[in-house]
Amino acid sequence: MTTKNESSLVLEVSNLCKSFGNFVANDHIRFKLKPGEVHSLLGENGAGKSTFAKCLYGAYRPDSGMIKVNGEEVKFSSPKDALHHGIGMVHQHFVLVPTLTVVENIVVGVEKRGISPGIRAAANKVIELSEKFGIHLDPYALVSNLSVGEQQWVEILKTIFSGVEILILDEPTAALTPQESEQLFLIIKQMTEDGTSVIFITHKLNEVMAVSDRTTILRKGKIVGTVKTANTDRMKLATYMIGRGVHFEVEKSDQEPGGAVLELKNVTQLNDEKRPVLKSVNLTVRKNEILGIAGVGGNGQGELFDAIVGVNSVSEGTIHLNSDEITNLSPGKIMDKGLASIPSDRMTQALMLEFTVAENLVLGSQWKEHFTSNFIMSDKRILSNAHEKIEEYSIATTGPGQIASRLSGGNLQKLILARELSREISCVIANCPTRGLDVGAIEYVHQRLVELRDNGIGVLLISEDLDEIFNVADLIAVIYQGEIMGEFPTSQVSREQIGLLMAGVREGVS
Repeated sequence: MTTKNESSLVLEVSNLCKSFGNFVANDHIRFKLKPGEVHSLLGENGAGKSTFAKCLYGAYRPDSGMIKVNGEEVKFSSPKDALHHGIGMVHQHFVLVPTLTVVENIVVGVEKRGISPGIRAAANKVIELSEKFGIHLDPYALVSNLSVGEQQWVEILKTIFSGVEILILDEPTAALTPQESEQLFLIIKQMTEDGTSVIFITHKLNEVMAVSDRTTILRKGKIVGTVKTANTDRMKLATYMIGRGVHFEVEKSDQEPGGAVLELKNVTQLNDEKRPVLKSVNLTVRKNEILGIAGVGGNGQGELFDAIVGVNSVSEGTIHLNSDEITNLSPGKIMDKGLASIPSDRMTQALMLEFTVAENLVLGSQWKEHFTSNFIMSDKRILSNAHEKIEEYSIATTGPGQIASRLSGGNLQKLILARELSREISCVIANCPTRGLDVGAIEYVHQRLVELRDNGIGVLLISEDLDEIFNVADLIAVIYQGEIMGEFPTSQVSREQIGLLMAGVREGVS
């Protein structure tokens, strides 16, 4: 880490408060940012991190408190005001225009500060910055054609291009691969060496330890501590963050696997170009067992999930659930036969964010007898179900009528679990169920999956996180370019062996 100026501050926040109705999101926040430092803001989902960031960026107006930038008190009425004072923000959910090119998106960003460079000059600047930071971007590429990781680079280049002095990164690695995350950390280091100060918002403890100089921890809207990162460790930070110790390894009892609940036999799926994205996949999920699917993202995991739940058709092979063939049935019919599903993208694939908590808790089952009266949906029964599930799954919400989009990522995932696991099920398929969650929510999800396994349910866990696979799964199958490379008991295989298979190398792995 670079040496920081201990006496001066580029940002100072005193007693900042922000509420939404009766809900207090930020409660008398005090925060200091030094020149050229990386200051992590750590907390569970829903702790108030993003609300605080949006107050600093002008997207929200604090109810009270004071913000000083370089010693001058400021009041922002919009992000444009924050940009004029040198504060930029990369949001957790991108704010790019898909139909514009990379350079057009960047120019739109800097025009907010009154700068109007020509497209060619801007493109040359983008190329120069890309080379400096080791980013490979075509300035004339359409954003809609970029990967998620590349879109993240565009967001970051927008802020660098406009010359911000303070950069707020809100969960910047949520959609990045481990390799892309490492690249981001190198970029952050270069930026701070150039004098930029960075507020790094995250709930990932490993990232905090890797990238930050100091760490401030938020819990339920309040600051519970600020520490020098080098003087702490993951366990101490986790205890600060959720108020108790955390089990980084899930506790599992030995279970004798039962009969098959889900079977895939020679399942092949073709893409629009008639190329196989799944190649003769054979898998069996048994009662009292968790089968983990390990693999680098983009190797057929999404296609496997969609084939099983009925979103996409398979061209060859069969899928059976409890001996009933479900190949190419509709998602509704497959659900009725006892399959619960947890998609990788909770925001778009599993929930209707504009609906209430109560409505989301009955999605797909709203016309079932349990939620109707005289063939009409019963508000009373739907609300009663919501109150019951909110308590059972500890969903942090203002009530059944709260709009789902207002919930944190962890509570959205609890909402999905509460709905999916409340039906009569024999098998659960979960695709990256802890992506973007904090340590407390991850612990909760893992415990739930193990409880299901212990209660006779078969679990198919698809994950790009090897730690998660080794921690939770009883068996590990590796997928590479749509093909199952091998299957092993977790206790009898190493990370190195699984890593080789994930790279397509079978030699030396037995």
